[in-house]
Amino acid sequence: DNTLYPAHSTVYDQIGARMPAFVQRLTGLDAIAAAALQEQYFHEYGATVVGLARRHGCDTEDFMRDVHDVSLDDIAPAPELARLLAALNARRFVFTNGAHAYARRVLERLGVAHLFERVIALDDIDFAPKPAPRAFDMMVPHARIDPARAVMVEDHARNLEPAAAMGFATVLIGREAEGDVAPFVHHRAADVHTALRTLASRPPIPEAPFGSKARLAPGAAGD
Repeated sequence: DNTLYPAHSTVYDQIGARMPAFVQRLTGLDAIAAAALQEQYFHEYGATVVGLARRHGCDTEDFMRDVHDVSLDDIAPAPELARLLAALNARRFVFTNGAHAYARRVLERLGVAHLFERVIALDDIDFAPKPAPRAFDMMVPHARIDPARAVMVEDHARNLEPAAAMGFATVLIGREAEGDVAPFVHHRAADVHTALRTLASRPPIPEAPFGSKARLAPGAAGD
């Protein structure tokens, strides 16, 4: 969300509205308290659904199906994105805290589903959400990649720290990239198009994992 499709899309806003509504129905809290609890669980557990499952016995499949039942009318086919992805000399994956079926819907809507080898979603890795290190420990063997030969592109800086610690080169895009100075972010870009152009021309591969003064160095992006 807000990475492959534009951040000004209403899609994530729809999900953002459905989440507290679900929390309200599940817990019986009023709208304000439900929204606050949803935000608390997002920060505490990495994903609202994890907190709801652990603390309230929430059915995770029910949550994922409900909150991702949104219109994708605001997402248009993206031929330029498809061209840039196809030009990238690398295997390509989607690694998301969203639902697998929802991610597939978005990729199909954008017209880029055929360019990704695999979607690795929250419901594919036992609801271990980014930025938990366990999520990355499960994702890497799923994708069969070597982190030292891979690049992770994100719109949330906090999700890049564990990636950098494993040896991934990291790219932060969008609003957070504007003022970010985190040492585990190797490259920043305004949007995914800019990031992909950079990756195609000068793939940023760290020489060592974050914590060992990782920095950009020329190399091949992907496995």
